[in-house]
Amino acid sequence: MAVKKMDHVGVYVTNLETALTFYQEVVGLDLKDRFTIANGAVTLAFLGFHGSDETELELVLGGKPNLPNEGIVNHIAFLVDDIEEEFARLKDLDVSFLSEDVSTLPNGYRNFFIQGPDGEKVEFFQR
Repeated sequence: MAVKKMDHVGVYVTNLETALTFYQEVVGLDLKDRFTIANGAVTLAFLGFHGSDETELELVLGGKPNLPNEGIVNHIAFLVDDIEEEFARLKDLDVSFLSEDVSTLPNGYRNFFIQGPDGEKVEFFQR
């Protein structure tokens, strides 16, 4: 098979600066690249973790079709080392929680959700 890994996930945003601030300051991603396409009608911003070659998040501004409030992506998940510590850290920030507490899934994994700046669900996850 020629597929090696998932490269990136694209998410439509309504305000690129707000989304960049959220994903950089709340989640901890670094801006890797930013440019326009379609004669300037669409702006793309790629974020990732500290120069790693892992899957990137692509924020897409413009060219947006009519989407439901939660967007076309159900959720974006970020793996963390200590779920309780991350939950406490985010409680100190101005973010909207979709989970009242950390949940434990049937397989023993633990998670919680917050809301991103465009209504997308952002999951923090510990295996």
